[in-house]
Amino acid sequence: MRIYMQISATNDVIPRFYQLLVQQDLLGGCSLVREWGRQGSPGRIKRDHFPTLEAAIEACISVRDSQLRRGYHVVYTRGQEPAS
Repeated sequence: MRIYMQISATNDVIPRFYQLLVQQDLLGGCSLVREWGRQGSPGRIKRDHFPTLEAAIEACISVRDSQLRRGYHVVYTRGQEPAS
């Protein structure tokens, strides 16, 4: 699952991005990779490990929701959320 979000540029706001990526590893676990920063820069990266795919997706959706409350909007999504 991949989600790319951004805050658009205005007179007083620098455009920023926030990317979430869920990756499965070879040992059965998953990682949530978060990258964020100013548009045009490589940004900062944080990786969190989870024992299951479901836990990683749940964390991804939680981070997405918190960033939406901060003013980001989703530009690109690939993959699906788990059925509730």
